[in-house]
Amino acid sequence: MTCNSCVQSIEGVISKKPGVKSIRVSLANSNGTVEYDPLLTSPETLRGAIEDMGFDATLSGIYSILVALMAGKAEVRYNPAVIQPPMIAEFIRELGFGATVIENADEGDGVLELVVRGMTCASCVHKIESSLTKHRGILYCSVALATNKAHIKYDPEIIGPRDIIHTIESLGFEASLVKKDRSASHLDHKREIRQWRRSFLVSLFFCIPVMGLMIYMMVMDHHFATLHHNQNMSKEEMINLHSSMFLERQILPGLSVMNLLSFLLCVPVQFFGGWYFYIQAYKALKHKTANMDVLIVLATTIAFAYSLIILLVAMYERAKVNPITFFDTPPMLFVFIALGRWLEHIAKGKTSEALAKLISLQATEATIVTLDSDNILLSEEQVDVELVQRGDIIKVVPGGKFPVDGRVIEGHSMVDESLITGEAMPVAKKPGSTVIAGSINQNGSLLICATHVGADTTLSQIVKLVEEAQTSKAPIQQFADKLSGYFVPFIVFVSIATLLVWIVIGFLNFEIVETYFPGYNRSISRTEMIIRFAFQASITVLCIACPCSLGLATPTAVMVGTGVGAQNGILIKGGEPLEMAHKVKVVVFDKTGTITHGTPVVNQVKVLTESNRISHHKILAIVGTAESNSEHPLGTAITKYCKQELDTETLGTCIDFQVVPGCGISCKVTNIEGLLHKNNWNIEDNNIKNASLVQIDASNEQSSTSSSMIIDAQISNALNAQQYKVLIGNREWMIRNGLVINNDVNDFMTEHERKGRTAVLVAVDDELCGLIAIADTVKPEAELAIHILKSMGLEVVLMTGDNSKTARSIASQVGITKVFAEVLPSHKVAKVKQLQEEGKRVAMVGDGINDSPALAMANVGIAIGTGTDVAIEAADVVLIRNDLLDVVASIDLSRKTVKRIRINFVFALIYNLVGIPIAAGVFMPIGLVLQPWMGSAAMAASSVSVVLSSLFLKLYRKPTYESYELPARSQIGQKSPSEISVHVGIDDTSRNSPKLGLLDRIVNYSRASINSLLSDKRSLNSVVTSEPDKHSLLVGDFREDDDTAL
Repeated sequence: MTCNSCVQSIEGVISKKPGVKSIRVSLANSNGTVEYDPLLTSPETLRGAIEDMGFDATLSGIYSILVALMAGKAEVRYNPAVIQPPMIAEFIRELGFGATVIENADEGDGVLELVVRGMTCASCVHKIESSLTKHRGILYCSVALATNKAHIKYDPEIIGPRDIIHTIESLGFEASLVKKDRSASHLDHKREIRQWRRSFLVSLFFCIPVMGLMIYMMVMDHHFATLHHNQNMSKEEMINLHSSMFLERQILPGLSVMNLLSFLLCVPVQFFGGWYFYIQAYKALKHKTANMDVLIVLATTIAFAYSLIILLVAMYERAKVNPITFFDTPPMLFVFIALGRWLEHIAKGKTSEALAKLISLQATEATIVTLDSDNILLSEEQVDVELVQRGDIIKVVPGGKFPVDGRVIEGHSMVDESLITGEAMPVAKKPGSTVIAGSINQNGSLLICATHVGADTTLSQIVKLVEEAQTSKAPIQQFADKLSGYFVPFIVFVSIATLLVWIVIGFLNFEIVETYFPGYNRSISRTEMIIRFAFQASITVLCIACPCSLGLATPTAVMVGTGVGAQNGILIKGGEPLEMAHKVKVVVFDKTGTITHGTPVVNQVKVLTESNRISHHKILAIVGTAESNSEHPLGTAITKYCKQELDTETLGTCIDFQVVPGCGISCKVTNIEGLLHKNNWNIEDNNIKNASLVQIDASNEQSSTSSSMIIDAQISNALNAQQYKVLIGNREWMIRNGLVINNDVNDFMTEHERKGRTAVLVAVDDELCGLIAIADTVKPEAELAIHILKSMGLEVVLMTGDNSKTARSIASQVGITKVFAEVLPSHKVAKVKQLQEEGKRVAMVGDGINDSPALAMANVGIAIGTGTDVAIEAADVVLIRNDLLDVVASIDLSRKTVKRIRINFVFALIYNLVGIPIAAGVFMPIGLVLQPWMGSAAMAASSVSVVLSSLFLKLYRKPTYESYELPARSQIGQKSPSEISVHVGIDDTSRNSPKLGLLDRIVNYSRASINSLLSDKRSLNSVVTSEPDKHSLLVGDFREDDDTAL
């Protein structure tokens, strides 16, 4: 449109079309809005009518499109009222690319596509639709008679796909799922590999004779040049000798055997081998774009056309001297290009192996079993995995894959989860354990209850995350794509400039061409030699330029990086977080569930009375029974600990149970003697076994055993009815119940509270007899992970809603010196923003709902996989395993991937920046001149080298705990309270611990020495509740936590 008359003519003609209600055309925006009746006309009809008037018109139904080079996918946001997915695919095919619709946006959870057989007329359609819509849970149903398909939307909480199929089958029709492609066929590049392999072999078949002819001529030219130099032959003698060669003999005037053979070998390659390039170049130019294929077609066509023209001119002029042609260039160009593309697609297929492996883990079938009320197997049925519904009981045999996520209800086995979680060791499964779809059952048969099916399974979510990551573009890639858009026109301009410059230079100073042009032949005219040389340089520029290597630099590295991450249990959601993670300067950790386990456990039990009055095991039996009625997390932790220590699942009887929130509990406990005597019997049994090694007289041993059993029985009967009054709680609860807490007990409690633990007192029959310390324990790998992050040059911060004492204690254990305590969830976001405003890139590591806003605000949000769905959704990186060393691995992988991207860019840029000037003849004075075939070989090598460079990332191995621990062992140490800076709430005022004076240090040292002496002489009744394990060096010194009797 050029003026308002165009606008008026369009509006005038289109408004008269049937079905058009109104039309508004904007000259400034070059668009128009048409309101129409869809029963009378269509958008395509109206578009055609506008084009018939002489204007270009397209339907603006597409809002945005994101294309992933390596994943071979495009995400399109469109207006379904204007355009449909098949039409979008057709548009892409018109551009010269294969395209199929693989997924509709509205297909997801609760959408079912069925093939229905046996329908004959519209009444069958109505019968199915009306029957289904009457069912509870069916939201929508549409059946198409022409395609035999049914599209159903349903509520998966109420009804499942099997129920729907059974309903249709009960009406007398056959119904089955529309088979979806579960393979990763779009990732393996097999079709492209076959295509380019065939193209390479065809081109090679014609190229080998051409290369043979060219090498023969080069050898003979060198031989003649030597003769000329040694024998001082004249120009005429040289021409006669040259024309006497068989290949230089003329069949017709101006047409030599050499040129005829070259032409015959070039034609099939040019028009059959290069057909694909011509089609792609035509489609690109038709849509006013230019790509790599345009450069290739330009180079080969110019070489072929130039050669053909000078050959025809020579024949017309009946020339005595044979013209020198470029017929050898197209076959050699196509050979190297086809070889490069073939190798490139093989390498591309390797980059997506990780995702293909994940997709291949998905099982295709499941064995659904029916059980009766006594869990006896009634029937088995093999069904498609997409027909499995939540709550189904599924049988998984040894060696079989778990088809869905579920919970084990029967059986014991070891399960290999290595391909999903990265955990190398098989995991034991028993009733109550959760299993992940795609993991492999090893030795025992299991029955599981399906909890997550279809797109909700962990494996499906992982595949979706990895696919989305590989579809997204890193910011650096967007720059490369923009650069590639201007690259081809720029190269065409450089090529034309090279041609003109060398023609001008040749005519002004022919000695330069004569001196530096290696193909100079005195038998050819000066003009022809200048033009030939200028064309050679120009064509070489077109051949050597490669935008592909720039375009492949980022997506290949991102695809391999995200794939390697997924194999190691690190899910990175795209190129942007992968690129951003290496810029991180501050790592902020949440405390509960991230640095710590998130569940309280008993650290220590101290007996506060003489051992002959109440034993350690008796206190455990009483306390465990009393707390078994409590729903408080601390009560649950105490009961669990007591059951483990007493090696029992059942405890005594608890009556008159009362709980006072914020204080404690009171109750009466009976029937614990059975537990104590069971424990005593185990001790007695061990004594007998030990005695049998020493005692020789078996009869004495037998009598002593029987007498001890009689005594035990008598004691048991005497004590059976004993009842204990129990109080468990804090200081206030004990004081309220009239108990006195002496200074020693108070000091013990204060010491535990200083370490961030909760100290609980136990009174039995109005006598204070025990102290239990409970804490949320630090993860064994936390201190090591934080040490490594610091050694990587990162600042580590702890942020928690907990009180400052607990926060300080946890920070000292793991080696963090900066703490934000008593921070509300809403303030966590403000803290992250505050750090960002200081110019720092922040990574936030968390697991809970309260962390999700901060995870979203941080430059990189890292969610622990065992955390909440909300946190995982908000994060940029998801760690499948609950292991803090994976935080280190994710940043390490990001750094290595970004380093690889930079290496790729250096490869691509240096190649183009150096290669193009060499091809243009800039370095001719130092004897560096390229032939066109050399340029095409270098171009093919550049793309392949970039992809192979990215494949080096596949060698990445996540460092193990042991490999981290050994070098760090000597350097790790807990921080003293004075080194830790605690900031409370949103207020940034630092509360540093006071520096200890000399006297305080001496007192502390003396106290520590006395404690160590006491711990060496502890009584037999005292027990160590926290046994040092293989992580003891990391968790801290356990000696001060040993139980000592007062």
